[in-house]
Amino acid sequence: MKTIIKTGNAPAPIGPYNQAVLSGNTLYTSGQIAMNPKSMELIVDDIKSETEQVMKNLEAVLEAANMTFDHVIKTSIFISNMNDFSLINQVYGSYFDEATAPARETVQVAKLPKNVNVEISMIAVK
Repeated sequence: MKTIIKTGNAPAPIGPYNQAVLSGNTLYTSGQIAMNPKSMELIVDDIKSETEQVMKNLEAVLEAANMTFDHVIKTSIFISNMNDFSLINQVYGSYFDEATAPARETVQVAKLPKNVNVEISMIAVK
C-alpha cells in the first residue's frame, strides 16, 4: 500500500508524479529542483542558493511525512557541472551529521528539468 505525500511548502509537481510516496515506513521523494514553492520561480542566482532551495524543498516534503533529515538513508544528486560539486557539497553537508550521513551518489548529467544545475532525491525510513 502506498500513501501519496503532498505539501504546499514544496513546489507542486511539473509532470505526472507526486512529491513523495510513502510505502510502509519508507519514503521515496521525487527529485527536487530550486523552485520557490510559493511563486514557482526558479532560484538560480548561484549554485549555493540553488542547492539551499533544493534542500528546503526536500525538508518540506520530509516534514509532510513526519520525518527529518535524520531519517534519510540514501540520496541521489544530479548536477549539470561536476565543477560545482564542492559548493553543492558544502550546502548539502550542512543538513547532515557527517557520522550518520546517508549513502549517496552524485552524477553529472547533460541536462536537468527547466535547465537547473542541481536536482536531489531521497529515500528515508522511519
